[in-house]
Amino acid sequence: MIDKMIGPLNFHGSALVLRAQRQRDLASNIANADTPGYVARDWRFGQALRQASGMGSGLALRPAEGAHAAGTGVTDPRHIPLPAIQHGAGTDQDTRAYALQAEPSLDGNTVDLDRERASFVDNAVRYEATLRFLDSSAKTMLGAIQGQ
Repeated sequence: MIDKMIGPLNFHGSALVLRAQRQRDLASNIANADTPGYVARDWRFGQALRQASGMGSGLALRPAEGAHAAGTGVTDPRHIPLPAIQHGAGTDQDTRAYALQAEPSLDGNTVDLDRERASFVDNAVRYEATLRFLDSSAKTMLGAIQGQ
Protein backbone atom coordinates (compact mmCIF):
# COMPACT_ATOMS: atom_id res chain seq x y z
CA MET A 1 0.00 0.00 0.00
CA ILE A 2 2.74 2.42 0.94
CA ASP A 3 4.55 1.65 -2.32
CA LYS A 4 1.63 3.07 -4.28
CA MET A 5 1.91 6.30 -2.34
CA ILE A 6 5.65 6.81 -2.52
CA GLY A 7 6.26 5.29 -5.98
CA PRO A 8 5.47 8.52 -7.85
CA LEU A 9 7.55 10.47 -5.34
CA ASN A 10 10.54 8.22 -6.00
CA PHE A 11 10.11 8.70 -9.74
CA HIS A 12 9.95 12.49 -9.47
CA GLY A 13 12.80 12.46 -6.96
CA SER A 14 14.95 10.66 -9.53
CA ALA A 15 13.88 13.19 -12.15
CA LEU A 16 14.88 16.02 -9.83
CA VAL A 17 18.34 14.57 -9.26
CA LEU A 18 18.84 14.06 -12.99
CA ARG A 19 17.67 17.61 -13.77
CA ALA A 20 20.22 18.93 -11.26
CA GLN A 21 22.99 16.89 -12.91
CA ARG A 22 22.01 18.12 -16.35
CA GLN A 23 21.97 21.70 -15.04
CA ARG A 24 25.57 21.23 -13.83
CA ASP A 25 26.62 19.85 -17.22
CA LEU A 26 24.97 22.73 -19.08
CA ALA A 27 26.54 25.26 -16.70
CA SER A 28 29.93 23.66 -17.34
CA ASN A 29 29.40 24.00 -21.09
CA ILE A 30 28.48 27.67 -20.73
CA ALA A 31 31.44 28.34 -18.43
CA ASN A 32 33.83 26.78 -20.94
CA ALA A 33 32.44 28.56 -24.00
CA ASP A 34 35.76 30.34 -24.56
CA THR A 35 38.05 27.41 -23.68
CA PRO A 36 39.93 26.24 -26.78
CA GLY A 37 39.35 22.57 -27.54
CA TYR A 38 36.52 22.16 -25.02
CA VAL A 39 33.96 19.59 -26.14
CA ALA A 40 30.41 20.34 -24.99
CA ARG A 41 28.57 17.51 -23.22
CA ASP A 42 24.89 16.77 -23.00
CA TRP A 43 22.75 13.70 -22.51
CA ARG A 44 19.33 12.32 -23.18
CA PHE A 45 17.17 13.02 -20.16
CA GLY A 46 14.46 10.50 -21.06
CA GLN A 47 16.93 7.66 -21.44
CA ALA A 48 18.67 8.54 -18.17
CA LEU A 49 15.34 8.71 -16.34
CA ARG A 50 14.30 5.30 -17.66
CA GLN A 51 17.59 3.85 -16.42
CA ALA A 52 17.32 5.58 -13.04
CA SER A 53 13.73 4.47 -12.48
CA GLY A 54 14.44 0.90 -13.57
CA MET A 55 12.19 0.97 -16.61
CA GLY A 56 15.03 0.10 -18.97
CA SER A 57 14.62 1.15 -22.55
CA GLY A 58 11.12 -0.25 -23.03
CA LEU A 59 9.63 3.16 -23.75
CA ALA A 60 12.33 4.24 -26.20
CA LEU A 61 11.52 4.84 -29.84
CA ARG A 62 12.28 1.90 -32.04
CA PRO A 63 14.59 2.57 -34.98
CA ALA A 64 12.98 2.79 -38.40
CA GLU A 65 13.46 0.05 -40.97
CA GLY A 66 17.02 0.06 -42.24
CA ALA A 67 18.25 2.28 -39.42
CA HIS A 68 21.77 2.14 -38.08
CA ALA A 69 22.85 -0.46 -35.55
CA ALA A 70 21.06 -0.50 -32.21
CA GLY A 71 22.42 1.88 -29.63
CA THR A 72 23.28 4.73 -31.98
CA GLY A 73 20.21 6.74 -31.04
CA VAL A 74 18.95 7.31 -34.56
CA THR A 75 15.41 6.63 -35.73
CA ASP A 76 16.05 7.16 -39.42
CA PRO A 77 19.03 6.10 -41.57
CA ARG A 78 19.52 9.74 -42.62
CA HIS A 79 20.08 10.87 -39.01
CA ILE A 80 23.57 11.46 -37.67
CA PRO A 81 24.22 9.20 -34.68
CA LEU A 82 25.18 10.90 -31.41
CA PRO A 83 28.36 9.19 -30.18
CA ALA A 84 28.00 7.86 -26.64
CA ILE A 85 31.01 7.91 -24.32
CA GLN A 86 32.12 5.77 -21.41
CA HIS A 87 31.99 7.68 -18.15
CA GLY A 88 33.53 6.51 -14.91
CA ALA A 89 34.76 3.04 -14.09
CA GLY A 90 31.50 1.23 -14.83
CA THR A 91 31.02 -0.98 -17.83
CA ASP A 92 27.52 0.27 -18.59
CA GLN A 93 27.33 2.83 -21.32
CA ASP A 94 26.48 6.24 -19.91
CA THR A 95 23.78 8.45 -21.33
CA ARG A 96 26.19 11.41 -21.50
CA ALA A 97 27.54 12.16 -24.95
CA TYR A 98 29.30 14.84 -26.88
CA ALA A 99 26.94 17.55 -28.07
CA LEU A 100 26.87 17.96 -31.83
CA GLN A 101 28.09 21.36 -32.91
CA ALA A 102 26.10 23.44 -35.36
CA GLU A 103 28.96 25.65 -36.54
CA PRO A 104 32.61 24.71 -36.70
CA SER A 105 34.99 26.65 -34.47
CA LEU A 106 38.58 27.47 -35.34
CA ASP A 107 39.81 26.73 -31.80
CA GLY A 108 38.05 23.34 -31.60
CA ASN A 109 35.46 24.45 -29.05
CA THR A 110 32.05 22.85 -29.69
CA VAL A 111 29.92 25.00 -27.36
CA ASP A 112 27.02 26.76 -29.07
CA LEU A 113 26.16 29.44 -26.51
CA ASP A 114 22.67 30.11 -27.84
CA ARG A 115 21.73 26.44 -27.72
CA GLU A 116 23.32 25.97 -24.29
CA ARG A 117 21.53 28.98 -22.81
CA ALA A 118 18.19 27.81 -24.22
CA SER A 119 18.76 24.31 -22.85
CA PHE A 120 19.82 25.76 -19.49
CA VAL A 121 16.63 27.82 -19.16
CA ASP A 122 14.42 24.95 -20.35
CA ASN A 123 16.01 22.58 -17.84
CA ALA A 124 15.68 25.15 -15.04
CA VAL A 125 11.95 25.57 -15.74
CA ARG A 126 11.44 21.80 -15.79
CA TYR A 127 13.45 21.44 -12.56
CA GLU A 128 11.21 24.02 -10.88
CA ALA A 129 8.07 22.28 -12.18
CA THR A 130 9.26 18.93 -10.83
CA LEU A 131 10.09 20.52 -7.49
CA ARG A 132 6.63 22.12 -7.27
CA PHE A 133 4.98 18.81 -8.13
CA LEU A 134 6.92 17.03 -5.38
CA ASP A 135 5.99 19.76 -2.91
CA SER A 136 2.32 19.54 -3.87
CA SER A 137 2.31 15.74 -3.62
CA ALA A 138 3.93 15.82 -0.20
CA LYS A 139 1.39 18.40 1.04
CA THR A 140 -1.48 16.30 -0.32
CA MET A 141 -0.24 13.17 1.43
CA LEU A 142 0.35 15.08 4.66
CA GLY A 143 -3.19 16.46 4.48
CA ALA A 144 -4.56 12.96 3.94
CA ILE A 145 -2.60 11.59 6.88
CA GLN A 146 -3.77 14.41 9.14
CA GLY A 147 -7.35 13.97 7.97
CA GLN A 148 -7.80 17.42 6.49
